[in-house]
Amino acid sequence: MSGQQPVGVGFIGAGMISDTYLEHLGQFPDVVVVAVGDIDTARAAAQAEKHGVPFSGTPDQVLAHPDVELIVNLTIPAVHAEVSLAAIDAGKHVWSEKPIAVDLASGRELVRRAAEKGLRVGIAPDTVLGQGVQSALRAIARGDIGQPIGASTQMMSIGPDKWHPNPDFFFAPGAGPVFDMGPYYLTTLVNVFGSVAKASAFGLSSTKTRTVVAGDRAGQEFPVLVPTLVNANLEFVEGGTSSSIFSWESWLTRMGVVEITGTEGTLVIPDPNMFEGPLRILRGGAGDPREQEWEDLPVDGIVGGRGLGVVDLVRGIRENRPHRASGDIGLHVLETMIAIDRSIATGETVAVESRIERPAPIPADWTPYEL
Repeated sequence: MSGQQPVGVGFIGAGMISDTYLEHLGQFPDVVVVAVGDIDTARAAAQAEKHGVPFSGTPDQVLAHPDVELIVNLTIPAVHAEVSLAAIDAGKHVWSEKPIAVDLASGRELVRRAAEKGLRVGIAPDTVLGQGVQSALRAIARGDIGQPIGASTQMMSIGPDKWHPNPDFFFAPGAGPVFDMGPYYLTTLVNVFGSVAKASAFGLSSTKTRTVVAGDRAGQEFPVLVPTLVNANLEFVEGGTSSSIFSWESWLTRMGVVEITGTEGTLVIPDPNMFEGPLRILRGGAGDPREQEWEDLPVDGIVGGRGLGVVDLVRGIRENRPHRASGDIGLHVLETMIAIDRSIATGETVAVESRIERPAPIPADWTPYEL
């Protein structure tokens, strides 16, 4: 990987989410998609034809492709680590959908082996690199709310079984509302507060099975193997706490709620599952707090889309700097989610041992559309 030549990208996994990645990566001059692979080769071929990608085939064929320098891993969570490790062993950098793995040992081995080989690992979500969350991080860095001391987040719906044609994997180990949606919220929180020190949580599932509603499998039952309503509290190493609800048990949908309280005000951050959205602040000061009014803050920078993390990773290599959606952060978020799970199971507060460096906010004039 040298100069300003585009980096060859190969996809492994051609499911629903591959469309948005292929659409956006096709617009970014830093990269060129040269191959799409899937265990269902017909599906890979259809995606390659749809998006003008010159080669399709099996995952092994993509790993062996001489023009592929970076793998975009869009497989199901249960095989994220396996596929990413295969890519590292093939000498490729990796961008993986979240989570990095479903167990700590595999995640740690992936990060260790990549470092040993001098390769990069990037982990979704890269929504936190969009203008919404990044404008919030710049506001916090400016001191708009003083020192952040607390946060509240909510992600509540009735669940993906009501719309996804194959929802089983959402309710299997390595998924559930914490592992599926938690990375958006937890990655945002560690960008604000830094490393998590410990977690405590309660959780439940209202039923042992659910039923497919949409698509050809409508009416089929499948098992629920993870908690589907979780209340989690975190304490951060550098100070501050957060309280989060992750629920697929709520008939009232409430998505993207992230509120950061500081010593001088409260900030409402855009939905961390999106790349944009309004940013509002309630400032502290004299007078009756019941009479204070919310203000809109500027939301600056590009909107972007899935694939921003790939561009930042590629530029991080070229500029010899850390990339922002790193394997270390992905691993720390995984350990935090596992700590939440263990706390639910044991009723105890669980320590999180890993530590991360908070990435600097992206400058407002950064763009993935120009080299």
